[in-house]
Amino acid sequence: MKITIIIPAHNEAKSMSSLVKAIKDLGYDVIVVDDGSIDHTANLARNEGALVISTSKKGGKGNALRLGFDQAIGQGYDAVITMDGDGQHSPSDIAHFLQVYDQTQADIICGDRMESPLGMPWVRRVTNGFMSWMISWICHQKISDTQCGFRFIKMDVLKAIKLQSNDFEIETEILIKASKKGFRMACAPIQTIYRDEVSKIHPVRDTVRFIYYIGKEIFKP
Repeated sequence: MKITIIIPAHNEAKSMSSLVKAIKDLGYDVIVVDDGSIDHTANLARNEGALVISTSKKGGKGNALRLGFDQAIGQGYDAVITMDGDGQHSPSDIAHFLQVYDQTQADIICGDRMESPLGMPWVRRVTNGFMSWMISWICHQKISDTQCGFRFIKMDVLKAIKLQSNDFEIETEILIKASKKGFRMACAPIQTIYRDEVSKIHPVRDTVRFIYYIGKEIFKP
C-alpha cells in the first residue's frame, strides 16, 4: 500500500524538523501544508524532504487538509495518514494504524487517545467524550476518539466524499460523510505527547461550531 503522511501546519517551526525527519526515517513520503505560517515552518519541512504546499494566508485546518488530500489523490496514493504538526503525535504510532488495518481492513482508522488520557486537560477530556458519543451515534459505529487528528484514511473514502469544512470540524465531516457512504471505521491506540503547547481548539467557540455543524448534517440525506 502506497501511503503518504499529511501534516497541516501553522507556525510549527519548533517541532517541524524533528517530526518530518522521524517520518522520513520510517520510509514514508510527507506532504506538509503550510497554512499561512509567518515563521520558518515551510523551509524546515522542505529541508527535511517534505513536499510543501504553502498558502498566502491562514485558511484553517480543514482547508489545509483538503489541499493535502487533493495532492495525495493526484499523486496516486492508496491511503493517507494525517498528523498534527505540533509534535503531539508520535511517528512510531504509525505502525499501530497499519496493524489495525491488517486486522480489520477498515476504511478509516482513528487514533484513540482515550485508552490512556493522562495529561489531557479535564475540559478537553469531557468535551471529547461528549463529541465522540454523539458522532458514534450518528455514524452507527463506535469511534472512541472522533476529534483526534491522527488518522488513517483510504483514498477510496476521499474520492467518494466532498469535503467543504475550512476548520477543525473537518474531522467530524469526514466521519459523518464517510459513514453515510457505508465506509467502515476502527480505532488504533496512540500516545499523545503533552508539552507546553497551547491548544488551537477553543473549548467554547469550537464546541458551538461543532454542534451547529452536527445539526446541519443530521438533516441531510
